[in-house]
Amino acid sequence: MTAVASTAERYLRQLGARGVDYLFGNAGTDAAPLIEAYAKCDAQGIAVPTPILATHENLALSMAHGYAMVSGKLPSAFVHVSVGTANAACAVMNAARENVPILFTAGRTPIYEDDTVGSRDSFIHWGQEMFDQASLVREFVKWDYELRGGAQVDTVVDRAVSIAMSEPRGPVYLSLPREVLAEPYNGKADAPPPLASALPPRPNAAGIAEAARILAAAERPLIVTGNCGRDTDAFERLAAFAEQFAIPVVQHRSRYLPLPSDHPMHLGFEPAGIIEEADAVLVLESDIPWVPKLSPLKAGCKAIHVGHDPLHGRIPIRGFQCDLALTCGTSAMLDELSPAMQEICSEDQIAARHQWVAAERQKLHEKRARFLKGVSKSHPIHPAWVSHCIDQVKGDDAIGINEYTLMTDYCEFRQAGTYFGSSSASGLGWGMGAALGAKLADPERLVFCVQGDGAYLFSNPVAGHYASSQHKLPVLFVVVNNGMWNAVRAATLKVYPDGVASSANQNALTMLDGLPAFEEVCRAAGGYGERVEDPDELPAALHRALKAVREEGRQALLNVICQPR
Repeated sequence: MTAVASTAERYLRQLGARGVDYLFGNAGTDAAPLIEAYAKCDAQGIAVPTPILATHENLALSMAHGYAMVSGKLPSAFVHVSVGTANAACAVMNAARENVPILFTAGRTPIYEDDTVGSRDSFIHWGQEMFDQASLVREFVKWDYELRGGAQVDTVVDRAVSIAMSEPRGPVYLSLPREVLAEPYNGKADAPPPLASALPPRPNAAGIAEAARILAAAERPLIVTGNCGRDTDAFERLAAFAEQFAIPVVQHRSRYLPLPSDHPMHLGFEPAGIIEEADAVLVLESDIPWVPKLSPLKAGCKAIHVGHDPLHGRIPIRGFQCDLALTCGTSAMLDELSPAMQEICSEDQIAARHQWVAAERQKLHEKRARFLKGVSKSHPIHPAWVSHCIDQVKGDDAIGINEYTLMTDYCEFRQAGTYFGSSSASGLGWGMGAALGAKLADPERLVFCVQGDGAYLFSNPVAGHYASSQHKLPVLFVVVNNGMWNAVRAATLKVYPDGVASSANQNALTMLDGLPAFEEVCRAAGGYGERVEDPDELPAALHRALKAVREEGRQALLNVICQPR
């Protein structure tokens, strides 16, 4: 690297040298050295991360999340000191639970009250300081640090990158004091070689042999997937393994697509009703593979958990039955498990399983068809009909972002990297930003985002639609609008099925009366917006919205008035 004037400039140049292409952020007074450094690098034609402005921190981190999950690359983010970190905390929780790597940085309120360059010169510089700013997010990041001086920039950046990208991946947090960023760079001119990320562990041979024995002996084995589809190499491996040994797969709250929806071993998205009959369960990268209270395993069933952190040690309490835990990725495990199974599996047993799964799939398809036919004319529109109509127009290579309300029983995905669901942390407002980040990562493909009305409100929609317009990221947004917090009402009915609330017309803190016209918010940002109330009109409305996205390069939003699921 050529000589640089400030620590901030060295920091940006080091990010660029380590392959960080984008910096998502919302700046404050702490960003002055970075803005000056950007101007200098731009004037000199030096490669540094492209700045992507997002006018709310939750949006910025969600965009970084979406970019990382589609591209596989590490994004950076920058927010304003303590208050920006607090605004981004929800998005950090989402990224942490989904093992999404983000170099999350924040300014640090100036420390000095003298005439040091970058020292305190504004009213806010006292009130925004914290004793421990990183404590706001420490529980959810893999590593946190505060930059102490320019001479350590290279080491700090490399340590952050290598930790974030080592399995299990996740966000890291770095605070950047304004005076440190503003000081002259006093380190070495040449950057050191990059620090390598840790290689993931390989499967344990004895564990693989035991897993093969358990699965081969089972009459009704079952695979439950969570996030194993994050590894796109595992997609074809799992499809081949499941079919070869006739082991059905259930996607329980999967946030990544692990298997084509139309695969002959795919048995849907709900383990309840089938897992109770299983005599062996293979859990692949799933933090919540079933709900024990609702679907207890039968006596004698063996549970095998596989993942980079198979026991999910960052979840404080988690008591799922575990008879064998393998610490490794799904692809590596299947590469070892397949030949081990082949040696000991009975062809007659596999044939019997094939017949069983085929019968179960037939029943599942018939049940779905009956239900869809029954709700196809419903007023208000049923979310299943919305999902089916999207399925008919999206195409196989479209990227779907689902913040709860897309019913995957009625919308099929067949290619790896085409479906992404919201985090098990359930921090609302993720979908819009994630969709914009996904579009940035793969601009040639259609990206659509399905959210409920509540999740849409949490998305900071004015900021999100503005970002779509500003950065030319045309996305189709479909809001499944039922005018209530349906998850809150459903939870109340689960806990108190015969309670007073179950027969009340309205419940406290659940009704979203008088919602604004969401389609007008999109129109205000230059997009296409339409309200849809008639199920027969939805297909045509989708075509009009897709025309705006695909042909006109504009975002579009359909505000679909729906009934609760």
